[in-house]
Amino acid sequence: MEAMDKRLIWIAITALLTYGVLMGKPWETSGQPLTGANKSELQKRQTKVKQEQVHQGNLVLVNLDNPVSESVTKDNIMLAERFKKTTIAMADQDLRISERTAEPLLEMMEAARKDGVGDFIINSGYRTLAEQEKLYVEQGTELAMPAGRSEHNLGLSVDIGSLSGKMNVTKEGRWLQENAWKYGFILRYPEGKTDVTGIQYEPWHFRYVGLPHSAVMQQQDMVLEEYLDYLKQTKSIKTTVDGKTYQIEYYEVQVQTEIPLPINRSYELSGNNRDGIIVTISMEGGATR
Repeated sequence: MEAMDKRLIWIAITALLTYGVLMGKPWETSGQPLTGANKSELQKRQTKVKQEQVHQGNLVLVNLDNPVSESVTKDNIMLAERFKKTTIAMADQDLRISERTAEPLLEMMEAARKDGVGDFIINSGYRTLAEQEKLYVEQGTELAMPAGRSEHNLGLSVDIGSLSGKMNVTKEGRWLQENAWKYGFILRYPEGKTDVTGIQYEPWHFRYVGLPHSAVMQQQDMVLEEYLDYLKQTKSIKTTVDGKTYQIEYYEVQVQTEIPLPINRSYELSGNNRDGIIVTISMEGGATR
């Protein structure tokens, strides 16, 4: 009788576990319970990604060889609406920028003001293809890029000037070069990197790539081209920024590819606009993206 009772109990337990797997219970992943021994470990599941995702995200490279894709999501907003309670000057009240870039930009400007640096003016943000083409015709190849080949067609770049003078000599320019990375921005075309970027030094042009990428690029003195090549070569790196640890992974993507994505950590995806996807995993917290 005792043996029969144990057998019935075992059948009941097996049925419950099977139900949990089939119904996708939060405490189970691919049939393996997240027990105290392994729930803190990074768990992944093979997930399909599409080719179009290679051309979307904060890390996409845009230049003469890598144009903006039609699949890029346009989430641009009027910057004046977001900055209406500030004293930050704008060259044009119709200036637009990507919504995910606006808040970090505002935080950066406010931090500079608290440091006694505040004579900024936002000169340019997002441009339509028509606006970019007009600028290219008017200014030529020395000062502008063709339509679709400019970062301004993404909404992730902003031209920031100083009301006190040129950005390469004012305290506004110096402050941004030293601190922009803390808010996810990089000086996109720095001195000494023209042979890599193909663009002359532009002390006013800042690009949003997000943390932790801006921190790694600042520390390693890399421009975006170098950073993307570095990720492709190393495949995976781990870095800690402001006490938070991140794991950054690169995967090459064909027409449709399955890549391992976290199921118990938050993460962000970005393509490089060439051939791969970068997965940025926050090693703290739960499974919200």
